[in-house]
Amino acid sequence: MPSAILIRMDVIGLTRQLIDIQSITGNEAAAGEFLGRYLENAGYAVEKMPVAAGRFNICATPPTNPSPAVFFSTHIDTVPPFIHSSEDDQNVYGRGSCDAKGIIAAQVAAADRLRQLEIDCGLLYVVGEERDSLGAKIANDNPRGAKFLINGEPTDNRLALASKGALRVEVTARGKMAHSAYPELGESAINKLLDVLQTLRMMELPNNPEIGPSTMNIGIIEGGRATNVIPDFAKAQLLFRLVAPSQELRQKIVAAVGGLAEVEFVLDLPYMRFRTVPGFETMTASFTTDIPGMPNWGEPLLLGPGSIHVAHTDREFVSKKELAEAVELYVKLAKQLVG
Repeated sequence: MPSAILIRMDVIGLTRQLIDIQSITGNEAAAGEFLGRYLENAGYAVEKMPVAAGRFNICATPPTNPSPAVFFSTHIDTVPPFIHSSEDDQNVYGRGSCDAKGIIAAQVAAADRLRQLEIDCGLLYVVGEERDSLGAKIANDNPRGAKFLINGEPTDNRLALASKGALRVEVTARGKMAHSAYPELGESAINKLLDVLQTLRMMELPNNPEIGPSTMNIGIIEGGRATNVIPDFAKAQLLFRLVAPSQELRQKIVAAVGGLAEVEFVLDLPYMRFRTVPGFETMTASFTTDIPGMPNWGEPLLLGPGSIHVAHTDREFVSKKELAEAVELYVKLAKQLVG
């Protein structure tokens, strides 16, 4: 069996190889091709699962067992901008280092360790998690009979007890154009939108004593024509992090907006609760994952190296120590799940 040092070196090398392939959401093909070849060379039966034009998930299984009880999974895509890999004595840096290319590398190493112990595991790597979880939705229509899905996201190597859901909302206000010297002849869509956003900012959001509060982020605002034109159009994109079912909140949002704007709910992922497993430190994830989109892949668990606090930043990194520890934790978790 390989030593821990050799395993750590392999994980670091694979992490850097994956980071150095740009795979911003929608452009995952090159990373998927590389990962598919890597797993084929490692002796897996690899399937490219079509998702959209030029986009596909990677599903890898032992050649003699297309339906293992446990699958490791995370996402191939990253947020922009692309950042090449680098490293120092402690960390690996670059876009996707912790979210989630280091996780892919740790899971591949763990699956290899388990194979040496004659425990079969599958690997599922999906596209689109950072935008709409499209890859997860397609995978859900193509299950492999797994009993457990160990999903990877940056949890500081702690097993998640719960993860928040996500409600993505688009609010569009419409008005009437006019010369800005005569505002009484027009109707400002931007003023309407600002009133709506202020109302939403003041709205009380659900709170869960075990998970924490729901939160709202106004991520994008756009609108207007020119500084000397009364704007006839304005739009905002919002993201609510959920700690309760979304139905009541959706009703409150519609009521708060009233007749000032149009509301469209473009993504609704529920908050999730997970099982506890003896011998693992735990946490609560304030972010959402692909898990809600894949109920057909077995009972979910959430675990991965790295901190969500540095994901999506210009100094994203993952600790080399955590990568090595993650391999051991994934092996331990899979062994406990299959008994």
